[in-house]
Amino acid sequence: MHKKVLLDQGKISKGISTLLGGQLASEVIHNNFYIPLMSVDPEEEGQNASHSVEQVIFTTLSKNRNHGKPVMLVGLAGTGKTTTLDKLVVDWASGQHLQHFSYVFHFKVRELETIRGTLSLETLLLQRYSHLSPESMGLALQAPEALLFMFDGFEGCQHSFEPPTSPSLCSDPHQLASASCLVASLLHGTLLKGAAVLLASRPTGMLNSLNGHRVELLGFQKPQRRAYVHRFFSDPGVASRMFQNMEKTFGFYDFCASPKFCWTVCSVFKFLMDAGERLPETLTQMFVIITVHLIQALSSDEAHDRDLVSALGRMACHCSLTQHATCTKEQLTSFGLQPFLSSQASVNAFLCVDGDLDSDDCVFSFHSQLCLEFLLAASFYLDKSKSENVEEMLKKHEGHVDFLQLYLSGLSNPTQRKPLESRLGEFSSDRIINFRRWVKSMSLKVLGGYYKEKHFDCFRLLHQSQDEGLVKEVVVPPARIGISYGGLGVQDCVALNYMVTCLGKIENLNLMNTKDLTGETVEILVPAMRLAHQITLLQSSLSAGALSHLASALSSGKTVDLNLSHTSMGDTGFKVLCTGLRDSVLHTLNVGACGLTEACGEDLVSVLASGTSQLRVLTLSNNDLQDHGLRLLSRALLSPHCPLQNLQLLRCKLTGGSMEALSAVLCSGHSELRILDLTVNIIGDSGMEHLSKSLQHPQCKLQVLKCFDNELTGACCAALAKAFQSGKCCLRELDLSANDLGQEGALLLCKALWNPGHPLETLSLVRCEMTPPVFQELGVLLRSGSPRLRSLSVGINKVGDQGAKHLWDALASQHCQLEYLDVEMMGLTDACVEDLCAAVKASGSLKTLILKNNNLTDDSVPALVTLMQDRPSMEELNVQYNDMSEDVFELVDKCSNIRY
Repeated sequence: MHKKVLLDQGKISKGISTLLGGQLASEVIHNNFYIPLMSVDPEEEGQNASHSVEQVIFTTLSKNRNHGKPVMLVGLAGTGKTTTLDKLVVDWASGQHLQHFSYVFHFKVRELETIRGTLSLETLLLQRYSHLSPESMGLALQAPEALLFMFDGFEGCQHSFEPPTSPSLCSDPHQLASASCLVASLLHGTLLKGAAVLLASRPTGMLNSLNGHRVELLGFQKPQRRAYVHRFFSDPGVASRMFQNMEKTFGFYDFCASPKFCWTVCSVFKFLMDAGERLPETLTQMFVIITVHLIQALSSDEAHDRDLVSALGRMACHCSLTQHATCTKEQLTSFGLQPFLSSQASVNAFLCVDGDLDSDDCVFSFHSQLCLEFLLAASFYLDKSKSENVEEMLKKHEGHVDFLQLYLSGLSNPTQRKPLESRLGEFSSDRIINFRRWVKSMSLKVLGGYYKEKHFDCFRLLHQSQDEGLVKEVVVPPARIGISYGGLGVQDCVALNYMVTCLGKIENLNLMNTKDLTGETVEILVPAMRLAHQITLLQSSLSAGALSHLASALSSGKTVDLNLSHTSMGDTGFKVLCTGLRDSVLHTLNVGACGLTEACGEDLVSVLASGTSQLRVLTLSNNDLQDHGLRLLSRALLSPHCPLQNLQLLRCKLTGGSMEALSAVLCSGHSELRILDLTVNIIGDSGMEHLSKSLQHPQCKLQVLKCFDNELTGACCAALAKAFQSGKCCLRELDLSANDLGQEGALLLCKALWNPGHPLETLSLVRCEMTPPVFQELGVLLRSGSPRLRSLSVGINKVGDQGAKHLWDALASQHCQLEYLDVEMMGLTDACVEDLCAAVKASGSLKTLILKNNNLTDDSVPALVTLMQDRPSMEELNVQYNDMSEDVFELVDKCSNIRY
């Protein structure tokens, strides 16, 4: 009997299904609209794993049968708590679940709150379930472990709950007590010990006093929304189109987890689709359509409609400022809503009603905070007085609202507010102008700074406005929209993409250090990526889907520079990326430290030898390329279609074994390589000999060769010297630093540079174990005037003041053309400063001198400062990390081009 009665009751619709109020639970359950909701069980190991909420509740109620702890279903407004409890009752009554309970008693807390005086639990149950006889109720209460009590809307309870030790709690189902005391006694297990209790509540502090099992309700996530839309619209094609529009427009907002909101959106979409009208593109447009639809249903005139929205705005203002969710009938009258109270349907259109509409105890609230804030924004624009400006209004509501600024921005657009103005009359032009001025002023200030969150707040406002002209007014120099953004949510991507597409281009789309870039987020950004001259994804993490959309954007976009270094995409991800590289206009690609191996070589060949690639600069540094990978890459470099000019291979685990293949490339006549960086690879002398042979070849076009820390010795210098003496070498820059060249090797190299035909301008021999005789030879070479050297780095060769004197003598020569000299960590002391200053004064070319990490003291500072003051052509003197004290900092500060 009990199950049949509950099942019949569950099929009866209670209340009115309204556009803002949502679909009735009975309609959802019995009309096949119920979608299993997801939840998180905080007490489960491996937290944040989501499960069906029914399954979590079934399991938890089974586990807790003898523990006496209530199960607390907690979720935000509209996430489906009421419908979930109703569905549990129907499932139990129809014999599907929870069959170890003989009776299920379901209460609305707000109904219990209206009970005055005292009564026993038995009396309460008999009043609520009149179909049960006193005899059957008496038997039921004797087996509490077979009873399940459900309490919905627990956050509405006006009473505090006493701790279990309180003498006010009752233990006998025949004991008289207040309704709140009976509920508290059930929750704390003093009454009907062993009975199961399930309550549903919004997050509230009252739950903290209960020792229970908390289940967090997530509501509708994207899969549930998709399933719901496909049930709402019978045509699969229409359903897919509606779902895509809903996700594009609203899917990034947290409130989309509300099934009620999902039903509202579907209802509006169906109405618009049937009328042949466009679907909304913003949250503002959605609420404009809803408000117009509800007002039209009231069949009143413009003046009445305007008064209604203004009155609702006053109520919204009161609720926002006082933080009271409900208003009394007396308060509604004071807001000017008395004429509106004559019809239950009219009230339900905009407000929730608790109690009998004819009773003075009836209370009213908005269906949602979204609705409250929209009516607050609309009423602000309807008010043509000059009582307050937008800045004053926003400051007044600061901390109480989340969407007010967005609605004000959306309604400032004439196209978005037009349907509302057609029903209510024109908005205040003064207030709209005031808002636009505020937005422009605020945006210029925010976008000129570096605060990421403020940037995105601004972007969201501008996106909601759907006003391309406003965006172009706001984003002017010195606005920055290319800063590093870190984490990006879907809403951030939508707003950022809107900004860039309005502007039509962006110099650098900087997404550096963005974690968890998914296919969904990058798909949203594809239009912006197509318009970006440069895309920075350094240290970001991209899924395979994200890389696929990035590849698509590259293949049809304007991007010429892409930085994906430290993204750990691996060979699989790189293969996906390559699908977009062949047809892109990309000139520069950095995939350093991306977890690539030799397996990526085949994909590189397919891109570089395609005949369509425009890639000029490729960075593969810090990948496990190895010799086999370089040999594969060499096949591409041999292609006459390969346009590559700059190849960065730092730390790629290469050896001399792959240098023969690379040398063949350089000599082939097809290679366009101008720059080659082999830093920190074990090339060895044999590998350098192969490279040196190619440097002598007339077809070799290499101009920059970096062999820093390649485990070279002086034995390789003879081959290098031969290349310089050949007259065919094109090298302008050579870095042999951190190799043990020694005196003999370095001298061979210096003597080779006497050849007047060599083009070398930059030479780095840092930490090459060079001796004073080598510096003597370098000094003679520089004084001769025959070499073209403009930059020389010879630091970390500890030859002291005596060795450096050869360089000072050379600098003083009118034939020396050095512009940059690095003598870091050479053991220099104050004793060399006099010669150093004299040399720099005499030099007609030197612009930069690096003296870092030497032994200069405060005694040297006056002379160095005087030197820089007398030599305005000197751009930098770097004396960092010397033995100077803070006492001389004030003196050094007199020269802005001294770094200390």
